[in-house]
Amino acid sequence: MKLFWIFFYFGFVSSLLADGWPEWRGPRGDGSWEGPSVSKSLPEDGLKRIWKTKISPGYSGVTVKNGLVYLMDRPANKVSEGMERVICLDAYTGSEIWDFSYPAAYSDMGYGKGPRASITIKNGRAFGFGARGMAFALDARTGKKLWMRDLVEEENATIPIWGFSSSPVTHENVVVYHAGCQPTGSLIALSQQNGETQWKAGSDDMAGYSPPFILSSPETTQLICWGPNRIMSLPVGGGKAFWEIPYKVKYGVSITKPIVHHGIVMVSGYWHGTRAISLGEKASDAKLLWSDEKNLRGLMSQAICRNGVCYLLDRSYGLTAFEIKTGRIFWRDDHQITSQDRNPHASLVWSQSDGDAFALNADGELVYLHLGKEGFKEYWREQITAKTWAHPAFVEDRLYARDDQSVVCFQLPTD
Repeated sequence: MKLFWIFFYFGFVSSLLADGWPEWRGPRGDGSWEGPSVSKSLPEDGLKRIWKTKISPGYSGVTVKNGLVYLMDRPANKVSEGMERVICLDAYTGSEIWDFSYPAAYSDMGYGKGPRASITIKNGRAFGFGARGMAFALDARTGKKLWMRDLVEEENATIPIWGFSSSPVTHENVVVYHAGCQPTGSLIALSQQNGETQWKAGSDDMAGYSPPFILSSPETTQLICWGPNRIMSLPVGGGKAFWEIPYKVKYGVSITKPIVHHGIVMVSGYWHGTRAISLGEKASDAKLLWSDEKNLRGLMSQAICRNGVCYLLDRSYGLTAFEIKTGRIFWRDDHQITSQDRNPHASLVWSQSDGDAFALNADGELVYLHLGKEGFKEYWREQITAKTWAHPAFVEDRLYARDDQSVVCFQLPTD
């Protein structure tokens, strides 16, 4: 059965070629880019910047679809009014196409400079999730509001310490939010068409900060969700969980999206380390494979995996390679890829070449490198933004990234 999960995962690659970057972390939400072959050397004058457009602060990553760029921010001239904003730009020129703002008072919310979640594009609609619990759908071309729901007021969702951060996930005719709606709605599914509640699933867990992983097979579809108290496999349509593994994290910081690789579910946090869960033949078959609370402690950087090896930015030791089956560590980079500070971060993205990847670190440096079981090799790095935690987007030979002042588009050198 584990071979099925391996073949199923890689079987999708060819069908996702260059279909934009319509959601957080790409077409599959796993940080894989199927673009052209990137040169292992920089041009003499560095990366070519195509455009740069001024924006306001926020953590929302960039998404791209059908020649349009989407992101969220908190307009500097409207902070006193308490507003969040969605911006749509022309992907080729950076010119603003439309914007949409709505009230969102942050009060004393930590890290309150702007929205966290990325915009998800599906079926001509732009789905969003504000830091204070506003779920909405806009016309992706015009920005017209199609529907809007306050999940705190309407569905008893409780705002996490650092605000709602999980990006919307679409499945069939619904859009799923990790909202922690009480008493039994860790996940809530709304109609893509009109925003009406279709179903809820999960326990009484509060909202985590990560979106669920959608795992489909011929038998069933599971939503792998990491909340502040447990890791869960939830059924589409609501109902009892297929399985739950207890994992209570300090301050509720279940930040990174669960990873499914070689039939193993993995999550990693700073306070209580990494958990790996082995999946069985049935949806209800799952058991804790291993845990490491000391040597593998991620924070908010999403790990990437290939050929049974995972690459995780450990808060204390830097980029770390380890075997997903056992947790055995192969190497650490001692913070060469990104600088060591209180909250180190790097957005890791696989390129098309086997083992080659990008890392946009918290200092705004884009690092192109090779990752393998034996070690890593840096090809080049270039400063492209100021400090940032926002995830970039890769489309064709273009890179889109943002910081608190601007969003930029660069052309990548290709072979």
